[in-house]
Amino acid sequence: MDRQAGLVIIGISVGLALGILIAFLVFLGIKWYRKRAHLRRCANEHSIPSTTLPIRTNGLGTSTEFSASLTNSITIQGSEQLHKSSQLSWWKSQNKDHIASPSGILRYSYKDIQKATQNFTTILGQGSFGPVYKATLNPGEVAVKVLASNSKQGEKEFQTEVSLLGRLHHRNLVNLVGYCVDKGQHMLIYEFMSNGSLANLLYGEGERILSWDERLQIALDISHGIEYLHEGAVPPVIHRDLKSANILLDRSMRAKVADFGLSKEEVFDGRNSGLKGTYGYIDPVYVSTNNFTMKSDIYSFGIIIFELITSIHPQQNLMEYINLVSC
Repeated sequence: MDRQAGLVIIGISVGLALGILIAFLVFLGIKWYRKRAHLRRCANEHSIPSTTLPIRTNGLGTSTEFSASLTNSITIQGSEQLHKSSQLSWWKSQNKDHIASPSGILRYSYKDIQKATQNFTTILGQGSFGPVYKATLNPGEVAVKVLASNSKQGEKEFQTEVSLLGRLHHRNLVNLVGYCVDKGQHMLIYEFMSNGSLANLLYGEGERILSWDERLQIALDISHGIEYLHEGAVPPVIHRDLKSANILLDRSMRAKVADFGLSKEEVFDGRNSGLKGTYGYIDPVYVSTNNFTMKSDIYSFGIIIFELITSIHPQQNLMEYINLVSC
């Protein structure tokens, strides 16, 4: 009897031990599986998955949006190099006589632009990129920005502008109509903004004085454009050169953000890329850390707000007035 009881106790003990062992192994298996899934999820988060990006059919007056599935295998580690190589290979494929980019932006020949500008006779202005000429392309007026040989910007910024504006579209972003890479020339063709830049209106010699209602509307328009870049674009875009000279106004005095040559998608956030931007608009945190974020764009927007209020350029003691306000 005692022997049978002992065998029962031994059997129960062995069974209990096996049960605990099995439960422990199951626990380890679940923990391993979760860790593996977490690592896989992290890897996916650090890559750009196959996603639907808003792109558009370009042209004068167009605002048609559609979607295209773009698959990328770019990861955060080494992503900048892969991004550059893929962009370069795409760009090389454009140096052929056909209508251009994946987003439908039209590619024009040098002869087309020469004719449209009447041999580059009417100059609208001059920027760091180069001169801007007025032109006429069916069905209306456009502005042609020509990359100057001595420009501070270069082909990299040119490619950035084409690739970004090819997939970004918003009523408060300047519409890129087309581009030209021909006979050693690089040109960008935009919708014509008849009232020029905000900087020219604030500091130019013209008699046009902005009303307070117009200034408020301009500030709202700029904010909507920035909001789209930061919250609506996929992936988000950091402009990196917001300033009054890069805010253009149409014939209805509605403001649009322009000049995306220095812009970066947030996954390529500009770290260790050197100081970019315009003196007076650059975020002090960016200067000290070399890390440009969306907040840096907001800082630049704040400077533009002060310009709208005071009509004082940030390179002409505007900071003194800002410091007075903050006291």
